[in-house]
Amino acid sequence: MKPNIAILDDYLGISQEVADWEGLKSRANVVVFDRPLALPDEAARELAEFDIICTLRERMPIPGELVCRLPRLKYIVVTGKRYDTVDIATAASRGILVSNTPVSGAGAGGVAELVWGLILSATRHIASEDRSMRSGGWQTRAGTTVGGKVLGILGLGGLGRRVAEIGKVFGMELQAWSQNMTAEQAEAAGARLVSKQELFTTSDVVTIHLALSDRTRGIVGATELQAMKRTAYIINTARGAIVDEPALIAALRSGSIAGAGLDVYEKEPLPIDHPFRSLSNVVITPHLGYFTRDMLGTYYGDAVRLIEAFLDGRPERVVNMGLDTGC
Repeated sequence: MKPNIAILDDYLGISQEVADWEGLKSRANVVVFDRPLALPDEAARELAEFDIICTLRERMPIPGELVCRLPRLKYIVVTGKRYDTVDIATAASRGILVSNTPVSGAGAGGVAELVWGLILSATRHIASEDRSMRSGGWQTRAGTTVGGKVLGILGLGGLGRRVAEIGKVFGMELQAWSQNMTAEQAEAAGARLVSKQELFTTSDVVTIHLALSDRTRGIVGATELQAMKRTAYIINTARGAIVDEPALIAALRSGSIAGAGLDVYEKEPLPIDHPFRSLSNVVITPHLGYFTRDMLGTYYGDAVRLIEAFLDGRPERVVNMGLDTGC
Protein backbone atom coordinates (compact mmCIF):
# COMPACT_ATOMS: atom_id res chain seq x y z
CA MET A 1 0.00 0.00 0.00
CA LYS A 2 1.33 3.44 -0.91
CA PRO A 3 1.92 5.86 1.97
CA ASN A 4 -0.21 8.99 2.15
CA ILE A 5 1.47 12.41 2.21
CA ALA A 6 -0.40 15.54 3.39
CA ILE A 7 0.82 18.96 2.27
CA LEU A 8 -0.69 21.37 4.78
CA ASP A 9 -1.92 24.96 4.40
CA ASP A 10 -1.05 25.33 0.74
CA TYR A 11 -3.85 27.83 0.15
CA LEU A 12 -2.87 28.59 -3.45
CA GLY A 13 -1.80 25.10 -4.49
CA ILE A 14 1.58 26.60 -5.20
CA SER A 15 3.55 23.61 -3.90
CA GLN A 16 2.69 21.70 -7.07
CA GLU A 17 3.86 24.54 -9.31
CA VAL A 18 7.23 25.42 -7.77
CA ALA A 19 8.63 21.94 -7.06
CA ASP A 20 8.65 18.58 -8.82
CA TRP A 21 6.51 16.07 -6.91
CA GLU A 22 6.09 13.62 -9.81
CA GLY A 23 8.68 11.15 -8.56
CA LEU A 24 7.01 11.04 -5.15
CA LYS A 25 3.57 10.61 -6.71
CA SER A 26 4.73 7.34 -8.22
CA ARG A 27 5.57 6.11 -4.70
CA ALA A 28 2.90 7.78 -2.55
CA ASN A 29 -0.49 9.45 -2.57
CA VAL A 30 0.07 13.21 -2.32
CA VAL A 31 -2.86 15.29 -1.04
CA VAL A 32 -2.80 19.10 -0.85
CA PHE A 33 -4.86 20.84 1.84
CA ASP A 34 -5.76 24.30 0.55
CA ARG A 35 -7.44 25.50 3.77
CA PRO A 36 -6.52 25.76 7.44
CA LEU A 37 -7.45 22.76 9.59
CA ALA A 38 -8.86 23.65 13.01
CA LEU A 39 -7.06 22.15 15.99
CA PRO A 40 -7.42 19.61 17.36
CA ASP A 41 -10.55 17.82 16.16
CA GLU A 42 -10.75 18.75 12.48
CA ALA A 43 -7.01 18.25 12.01
CA ALA A 44 -7.12 14.87 13.78
CA ARG A 45 -10.05 13.75 11.65
CA GLU A 46 -8.66 14.94 8.31
CA LEU A 47 -5.11 13.67 8.88
CA ALA A 48 -5.89 10.30 10.50
CA GLU A 49 -4.95 8.30 7.39
CA PHE A 50 -1.70 10.07 6.59
CA ASP A 51 1.79 8.66 7.09
CA ILE A 52 3.74 11.82 6.27
CA ILE A 53 2.94 15.49 6.90
CA CYS A 54 4.63 18.41 5.17
CA THR A 55 4.01 21.78 6.81
CA LEU A 56 4.33 25.25 5.31
CA ARG A 57 6.53 27.02 7.83
CA GLU A 58 4.57 27.49 11.07
CA ARG A 59 1.13 27.98 9.56
CA MET A 60 -0.39 25.02 11.42
CA PRO A 61 1.12 23.92 14.74
CA ILE A 62 1.54 20.20 15.38
CA PRO A 63 1.02 19.93 19.17
CA GLY A 64 1.43 16.73 21.13
CA GLU A 65 -2.32 16.26 21.42
CA LEU A 66 -2.61 16.10 17.64
CA VAL A 67 0.44 13.84 17.27
CA CYS A 68 -1.13 11.34 19.67
CA ARG A 69 -4.32 11.24 17.60
CA LEU A 70 -2.64 10.38 14.29
CA PRO A 71 -2.15 6.59 14.38
CA ARG A 72 -0.42 6.26 10.99
CA LEU A 73 1.91 9.23 11.23
CA LYS A 74 5.60 8.35 10.80
CA TYR A 75 7.31 11.49 9.51
CA ILE A 76 6.90 15.28 9.67
CA VAL A 77 8.78 17.64 7.36
CA VAL A 78 8.83 21.28 8.44
CA THR A 79 9.65 23.71 5.65
CA GLY A 80 12.04 26.31 7.02
CA LYS A 81 14.48 26.51 9.89
CA ARG A 82 12.17 26.79 12.89
CA TYR A 83 10.20 23.84 14.24
CA ASP A 84 9.12 25.15 17.65
CA THR A 85 5.43 24.80 16.71
CA VAL A 86 5.90 21.01 16.46
CA ASP A 87 5.99 18.91 19.64
CA ILE A 88 9.12 17.04 18.62
CA ALA A 89 9.48 15.21 21.94
CA THR A 90 6.02 13.66 21.75
CA ALA A 91 6.67 12.77 18.13
CA ALA A 92 9.91 11.04 19.14
CA SER A 93 8.12 9.06 21.84
CA ARG A 94 5.86 7.60 19.15
CA GLY A 95 8.71 6.87 16.76
CA ILE A 96 7.79 9.77 14.50
CA LEU A 97 10.78 11.57 12.98
CA VAL A 98 10.78 15.33 12.38
CA SER A 99 13.05 17.07 9.87
CA ASN A 100 13.46 20.70 8.88
CA THR A 101 14.59 21.96 5.50
CA PRO A 102 17.97 23.67 5.06
CA VAL A 103 18.21 27.41 5.62
CA SER A 104 18.35 29.29 2.34
CA GLY A 105 20.50 32.41 2.06
CA ALA A 106 17.81 33.89 -0.16
CA GLY A 107 15.38 33.84 2.76
CA ALA A 108 16.62 36.96 4.50
CA GLY A 109 16.71 38.84 1.20
CA GLY A 110 13.07 38.10 0.44
CA VAL A 111 11.87 39.15 3.88
CA ALA A 112 14.07 42.26 3.87
CA GLU A 113 12.44 43.35 0.62
CA LEU A 114 9.01 43.09 2.23
CA VAL A 115 10.26 45.04 5.28
CA TRP A 116 11.18 47.92 3.03
CA GLY A 117 7.93 47.59 1.11
CA LEU A 118 6.08 48.02 4.41
CA ILE A 119 8.30 50.91 5.52
CA LEU A 120 7.75 52.81 2.28
CA SER A 121 4.05 51.98 2.09
CA ALA A 122 3.51 53.14 5.67
CA THR A 123 5.59 56.31 5.50
CA ARG A 124 4.36 57.36 2.04
CA HIS A 125 0.77 56.09 2.52
CA ILE A 126 1.00 54.07 -0.69
CA ALA A 127 -1.75 51.60 0.15
CA SER A 128 -4.22 54.19 1.40
CA GLU A 129 -3.57 56.56 -1.52
CA ASP A 130 -4.07 53.67 -3.92
CA ARG A 131 -7.45 52.91 -2.31
CA SER A 132 -8.40 56.59 -2.44
CA MET A 133 -7.57 56.91 -6.12
CA ARG A 134 -9.57 53.81 -6.99
CA SER A 135 -12.63 55.44 -5.40
CA GLY A 136 -12.12 58.71 -7.30
CA GLY A 137 -9.91 60.58 -4.82
CA TRP A 138 -6.65 62.42 -5.17
CA GLN A 139 -3.92 63.41 -2.68
CA THR A 140 -5.13 62.91 0.89
CA ARG A 141 -2.00 62.97 3.08
CA ALA A 142 1.61 64.12 2.93
CA GLY A 143 4.20 61.42 3.37
CA THR A 144 7.47 61.20 5.30
CA THR A 145 10.93 61.05 3.76
CA VAL A 146 13.04 58.27 5.28
CA GLY A 147 16.40 59.62 4.08
CA GLY A 148 18.19 61.29 6.98
CA LYS A 149 15.86 59.74 9.55
CA VAL A 150 16.77 57.27 12.32
CA LEU A 151 16.14 53.56 11.75
CA GLY A 152 15.95 51.49 14.95
CA ILE A 153 16.55 47.76 14.45
CA LEU A 154 15.63 45.19 17.10
CA GLY A 155 17.93 42.27 16.33
CA LEU A 156 20.88 42.17 13.96
CA GLY A 157 20.88 38.60 12.72
CA GLY A 158 21.05 37.87 9.00
CA LEU A 159 17.75 39.59 8.32
CA GLY A 160 18.41 42.59 10.54
CA ARG A 161 21.77 43.14 8.87
CA ARG A 162 20.20 42.99 5.42
CA VAL A 163 17.59 45.57 6.45
CA ALA A 164 20.42 47.72 7.82
CA GLU A 165 22.28 47.56 4.50
CA ILE A 166 19.25 48.91 2.66
CA GLY A 167 18.72 51.56 5.32
CA LYS A 168 22.24 52.85 4.67
CA VAL A 169 21.43 53.12 0.96
CA PHE A 170 18.46 55.34 1.87
CA GLY A 171 20.82 57.51 3.92
CA MET A 172 19.30 56.64 7.29
CA GLU A 173 21.10 56.76 10.62
CA LEU A 174 21.16 53.25 12.07
CA GLN A 175 20.85 52.22 15.69
CA ALA A 176 20.17 48.80 17.13
CA TRP A 177 19.39 46.85 20.28
CA SER A 178 18.82 43.29 21.43
CA GLN A 179 19.36 41.60 24.75
CA ASN A 180 22.79 40.15 23.91
CA MET A 181 24.03 42.54 21.24
CA THR A 182 27.52 43.99 21.59
CA ALA A 183 28.75 47.35 20.37
CA GLU A 184 31.09 45.52 17.98
CA GLN A 185 28.23 43.57 16.42
CA ALA A 186 26.21 46.74 15.92
CA GLU A 187 29.20 48.59 14.47
CA ALA A 188 29.89 45.74 12.02
CA ALA A 189 26.39 46.31 10.61
CA GLY A 190 26.93 50.06 10.38
CA ALA A 191 24.75 50.76 13.41
CA ARG A 192 25.21 52.22 16.88
CA LEU A 193 24.30 50.11 19.90
CA VAL A 194 21.77 51.94 22.11
CA SER A 195 19.58 50.99 25.02
CA LYS A 196 16.12 49.66 24.37
CA GLN A 197 14.63 52.85 25.83
CA GLU A 198 16.75 55.11 23.61
CA LEU A 199 15.91 53.09 20.52
CA PHE A 200 12.17 53.56 21.00
CA THR A 201 12.47 57.18 22.10
CA THR A 202 14.66 58.41 19.24
CA SER A 203 13.90 56.21 16.20
CA ASP A 204 11.70 57.41 13.35
CA VAL A 205 11.14 53.85 12.18
CA VAL A 206 11.46 50.79 14.44
CA THR A 207 11.71 47.40 12.72
CA ILE A 208 11.63 44.09 14.60
CA HIS A 209 13.90 41.16 13.73
CA LEU A 210 13.94 38.99 16.85
CA ALA A 211 13.08 35.31 17.18
CA LEU A 212 10.03 34.58 19.32
CA SER A 213 10.94 33.03 22.67
CA ASP A 214 9.95 33.32 26.30
CA ARG A 215 12.38 36.24 26.56
CA THR A 216 10.98 38.16 23.59
CA ARG A 217 7.25 37.46 23.90
CA GLY A 218 5.59 40.85 24.53
CA ILE A 219 8.97 42.60 24.63
CA VAL A 220 7.44 45.53 22.75
CA GLY A 221 4.62 46.67 25.03
CA ALA A 222 2.78 49.78 26.11
CA THR A 223 5.91 51.28 27.70
CA GLU A 224 7.93 51.02 24.49
CA LEU A 225 5.09 52.23 22.26
CA GLN A 226 4.35 55.20 24.50
CA ALA A 227 8.03 56.18 24.35
CA MET A 228 7.94 56.48 20.55
CA LYS A 229 7.61 59.77 18.70
CA ARG A 230 4.13 60.65 17.48
CA THR A 231 5.67 60.79 13.99
CA ALA A 232 7.29 57.33 14.24
CA TYR A 233 6.36 54.02 12.63
CA ILE A 234 6.78 50.43 13.80
CA ILE A 235 7.31 47.49 11.43
CA ASN A 236 6.87 43.84 12.42
CA THR A 237 7.72 40.97 10.09
CA ALA A 238 9.09 38.74 12.87
CA ARG A 239 6.30 37.22 15.01
CA GLY A 240 3.06 38.79 16.15
CA ALA A 241 3.46 37.82 19.80
CA ILE A 242 6.66 39.87 20.13
CA VAL A 243 4.45 42.97 20.23
CA ASP A 244 1.65 43.45 22.77
CA GLU A 245 -1.20 43.57 20.26
CA PRO A 246 -3.77 45.43 22.42
CA ALA A 247 -1.12 48.04 23.28
CA LEU A 248 -0.31 48.52 19.59
CA ILE A 249 -3.98 48.86 18.68
CA ALA A 250 -4.38 51.49 21.40
CA ALA A 251 -1.35 53.43 20.14
CA LEU A 252 -2.62 53.38 16.57
CA ARG A 253 -6.14 54.42 17.58
CA SER A 254 -4.93 57.29 19.75
CA GLY A 255 -2.40 58.52 17.23
CA SER A 256 0.43 58.30 19.76
CA ILE A 257 2.46 56.81 16.90
CA ALA A 258 2.06 57.65 13.23
CA GLY A 259 1.49 54.14 11.95
CA ALA A 260 2.60 50.55 11.53
CA GLY A 261 3.44 48.00 8.86
CA LEU A 262 2.55 44.46 9.90
CA ASP A 263 3.03 41.06 8.28
CA VAL A 264 2.57 38.87 11.37
CA TYR A 265 -0.12 38.57 14.01
CA GLU A 266 -0.80 36.79 17.26
CA LYS A 267 -3.56 34.77 15.60
CA GLU A 268 -3.22 33.74 11.97
CA PRO A 269 -5.07 33.91 9.66
CA LEU A 270 -6.07 37.32 11.03
CA PRO A 271 -9.73 37.22 12.22
CA ILE A 272 -12.09 38.99 9.86
CA ASP A 273 -13.25 41.42 12.56
CA HIS A 274 -9.77 42.26 13.86
CA PRO A 275 -9.14 46.00 14.44
CA PHE A 276 -6.06 45.98 12.22
CA ARG A 277 -8.35 45.43 9.24
CA SER A 278 -10.08 48.77 9.79
CA LEU A 279 -7.37 51.08 11.16
CA SER A 280 -6.37 53.63 8.52
CA ASN A 281 -2.80 54.11 9.79
CA VAL A 282 -1.65 50.50 9.50
CA VAL A 283 -0.50 48.60 6.43
CA ILE A 284 -1.24 44.88 6.74
CA THR A 285 -0.04 41.92 4.68
CA PRO A 286 -0.92 38.23 5.26
CA HIS A 287 2.44 36.83 6.45
CA LEU A 288 4.10 37.25 3.07
CA GLY A 289 7.70 37.66 4.27
CA TYR A 290 8.85 34.27 3.00
CA PHE A 291 6.03 33.87 0.50
CA THR A 292 7.70 34.26 -2.89
CA ARG A 293 7.79 31.68 -5.65
CA ASP A 294 11.59 31.57 -5.33
CA MET A 295 11.61 30.84 -1.61
CA LEU A 296 8.69 28.41 -1.78
CA GLY A 297 10.40 26.55 -4.60
CA THR A 298 13.43 26.11 -2.37
CA TYR A 299 11.34 25.00 0.63
CA TYR A 300 9.22 22.49 -1.27
CA GLY A 301 12.11 21.22 -3.38
CA ASP A 302 14.02 20.46 -0.18
CA ALA A 303 10.90 18.86 1.34
CA VAL A 304 10.58 16.52 -1.66
CA ARG A 305 14.19 15.43 -1.25
CA LEU A 306 13.76 14.84 2.49
CA ILE A 307 10.62 12.74 1.98
CA GLU A 308 12.34 10.70 -0.71
CA ALA A 309 15.26 10.09 1.65
CA PHE A 310 12.85 8.99 4.39
CA LEU A 311 11.08 6.58 2.04
CA ASP A 312 14.49 5.22 1.04
CA GLY A 313 15.24 4.46 4.70
CA ARG A 314 17.91 7.14 5.12
CA PRO A 315 16.19 10.09 6.81
CA GLU A 316 18.12 13.37 6.85
CA ARG A 317 18.11 16.48 9.04
CA VAL A 318 16.22 14.76 11.89
CA VAL A 319 15.78 17.21 14.78
CA ASN A 320 14.22 14.93 17.41
CA MET A 321 16.58 11.96 17.48
CA GLY A 322 17.01 10.70 21.03
CA LEU A 323 14.11 12.61 22.57
CA ASP A 324 11.55 10.56 24.47
CA THR A 325 8.39 11.59 26.31
CA GLY A 326 5.00 9.91 26.39
CA CYS A 327 1.56 10.87 25.19
